[in-house]
This record gives sequence, structure tokens and C-alpha cells, in this order.
Amino acid sequence: MTLIKSVSGIRGTIGGKTGESLTPIDVARFAAAYGEWVKSFPQPHCVVVGRDARISGKIYTNIVLSTLMGMGIDVIDIGLSTTPTVQMAVLMDKLSGGIMVSASHNPMQWNALKLFDNNGEYLSEKDGNRVLEIAANESMVFPDTKKLGKYSHDTSYLKRHVEQILALELVDTKAIRKKNFKVVIDCINSTGGIVVPMLLEALGVKTIQKLNCEPDGHFAHNPEPLPEHLTQISSELKNGKYDLGIVVDPDVDRLCFVCEDGSMFGEEYTLVAIADYVLKHKKGCTVSNLSSSRALRDITEKAGATYHTCPVGEYYVVKKMKECKAVIGGEGNGGIILPELHYGRDALAGIALFLTHLAHFGKPISMLRAGYPNYYISKNKIELTPELDIDLIINEIKTRYHKQPINTEDGVRIDFDKEWVHLRKSNTEPIIRIYAESETQTTADNLANKIISDIREVISGHAGILR
Repeated sequence: MTLIKSVSGIRGTIGGKTGESLTPIDVARFAAAYGEWVKSFPQPHCVVVGRDARISGKIYTNIVLSTLMGMGIDVIDIGLSTTPTVQMAVLMDKLSGGIMVSASHNPMQWNALKLFDNNGEYLSEKDGNRVLEIAANESMVFPDTKKLGKYSHDTSYLKRHVEQILALELVDTKAIRKKNFKVVIDCINSTGGIVVPMLLEALGVKTIQKLNCEPDGHFAHNPEPLPEHLTQISSELKNGKYDLGIVVDPDVDRLCFVCEDGSMFGEEYTLVAIADYVLKHKKGCTVSNLSSSRALRDITEKAGATYHTCPVGEYYVVKKMKECKAVIGGEGNGGIILPELHYGRDALAGIALFLTHLAHFGKPISMLRAGYPNYYISKNKIELTPELDIDLIINEIKTRYHKQPINTEDGVRIDFDKEWVHLRKSNTEPIIRIYAESETQTTADNLANKIISDIREVISGHAGILR
């Protein structure tokens, strides 16, 4: 069983003991701590709460809603929703904050509370640590009966979110409608099954083949949108009846595409393609995290703009985007952040921008992909166990490759000309991630395997790593 506490929220597996997995008691404690933090700001206090469709979602959402009301905070229950919709709701109605009950790309046995401030953004490190401190000390103060929070239910936010996307200057609904795209979607039996068809229909897409669009939380495959999990939609596209495939994760903040021949457009290239389109119409820099493809840097510099990196995590991407006034940013996991809409990863905005880009391009999606620099990423992980000292591992790897350009903002990233490898502890799972990129899959895999071999040598060669 696993429980992970971080500045952006709490995440864990369902079932087990309190404090060791995500139990109802842990949910109540953390929701109360967040509520106590909210109350440190001027009144009125009102928080929006949404959830994805995973099986534990309704139970845990009810706990969150009741706990916040018990803290004297008004709540707006928007039910089945998306993470970006919760963020947009905070902005649209100028609320105190928001909570999304979702473990994002994690399998169905996981759940989480994603916490947002009054800007609809993940909590800062300072604020996140304050919530963790309140939870640890159980220093929450509950009001008397006369000051309990009020409950309201509002299911209009998905529609309002879509309307905001349609109003974007860079979204060309006429061009999309004229192309008469035939689309296959895979929404992993979560809330994307509700809102992605809503968006596509609003954009003028008439032919929509739905796969796994029943929001019952029974995920049809591993929800992380990686090629090995997308065989069903790939097979559907190989029939030759459709122009492209669209895949989102359970809370609709990650996005990837599948080409008309069933081949993968590449999760890393979601941001690349959309940034290419945005940079054709807006001047400004781009941002992605240290584990994202070099391709974004290439197309940014080709457009005469500047590319910036940052640690992994939406909070860090947003922080860097604000610092350099980026026009587009995100992460290589298919996360798109468009400041013009809001500072959060938004697959719905990504879909609208990508379809506009493809409509203007006027050729098959596979040809669009062929026009971008070709890099391959090898994504690997090592399960964390209590005896592994991740800091010692990272320091040893850094020492071994000290002659290469090294970035230590987030774990350690080592650059080799146009190749790189990034070693870091995951923020959302008890694993070490090892990502490597090169111009061929073989060399990327070899580079990653070399680092993995180095890690094993460190583990076997240092008695101090075993606690």
C-alpha cells in the first residue's frame, strides 16, 4: 500500500491502514488541513470540488465536501469533471480554491486530492508545505453549528469550459468544420467520455467513434497514454476509416494523438505540434520540463524564439512560464498549458488547438508528424524500496558524469550533444524515473540502460545505501 504526500496534494492506493494508504480518514484529515489553509485568507470562503470517474471517487468526494462544510467553508459540487475544469471554475467565479479528486494517470486502485489556490493553480511550495504541516499537527479548528458551510450543486462548468475554449482567438471552428474530420476517441471510461464528445461536436466534428467512453471508472487499460496501452484505438484506425485518434487520461489533463494509419503521433509531440501552431501566430518563448523532448527547443528556436526548461511538475512549469512570459508551455507527457485560457494543463484546449492546426495544414496527421525533428525517448522506472537511498544514487551518478553538462534542478539531467538522460524520483508514484532521448530508439534505450546499470553498481557497491 502507498501514500504519497506532496505540496500539490495527497495520493495513494485504496485499502489498508491509515497513514499507509489513502483511507477515508487520510482524505478527511487532508481536506480539513486544506480548509484550515483556505480560512487564513479573507472571506467569503468557497471551494469548488470535482472528480474523475474512478470507483472510489464519489465516496472520497463526499468526504471532502462534508469536511470542508464542517470547516465552515461553502462548497460547489460539480460532480464528474476534469482537472482543468476545476481550475477554470475557480477562475471564472473567483473562488477561494478547488479540489479535484483524481489520481490522474494512475491505475484505478489509486486516488488523490489535487489542491488549487484562488488562481486555479497548484499550491506554491510554501502553501503546500503549510497544508502538510497543518495535517501533520492536526491543528484544524472547526466552527460551531451556526457557521457551517453551505452546499450547492452545479453541473454547468464543463459546458462553460468548452465555451471558453471556443472563444479562443487561435481556435478556428470554421476550418475544423470544413475539414469534416472523422475521429476516434479513447477516454478510458472516465470523464473524458462526457466532455470530449461535447467539445468535438461544438467544434463541428460530426463523425466520432467512441471507445471506452462510459464514465464508470472501470478503466479498459492502463490509463497512462503510452503506446503499449493504446492497441485498441490503433487497431481501429488501421481500418482506414478515420483521420485521427484522440486519447486522454482519466482527469483530462494529458493528451495524445494517433495517426490515420494507427501509428502513434507521440505523446511528446503533442506539445511540440501545438507549440508550432501557437508560435506561428504569437511571439514569445516556450517552456517544458527537463524530461521533455528536445524537439520543442528545436521548433522554438526555428521560430526565432527562446526555449526554457524547469523541474518536472505543473507548478514549476507555470512558475517558469510566468517568469519568461511564455506563450505556450507544458510537459512531454501530453500536458498543454495555454496562458491565454488558464495556467493549467488542459487536454480540451489542446484538442481544439491541434485540430485547428491540422485543418490549416491540410494534409494527413502522419505528414504533420513527419515534419518535426525526430527524437526517441526511452522511459524507464525502478520501484522504490525502503533500503534505496535516492539521494546517494543521484550524487554518485552526478560524480560519474561530472565532465558532461549537468542540471540538478530536479534529480540529475546529463546532456550529451543532442542526447540526454534524466534521473529523478517521481512526484506521484514510489519509483525512480530514468528517461533518455536520442535520435534513434536503440541509442535512447542503450543510454537509459547504461544509467540503470550504473545505478545497480552504486547499489551493490555501497553498503551505506542499505538502511
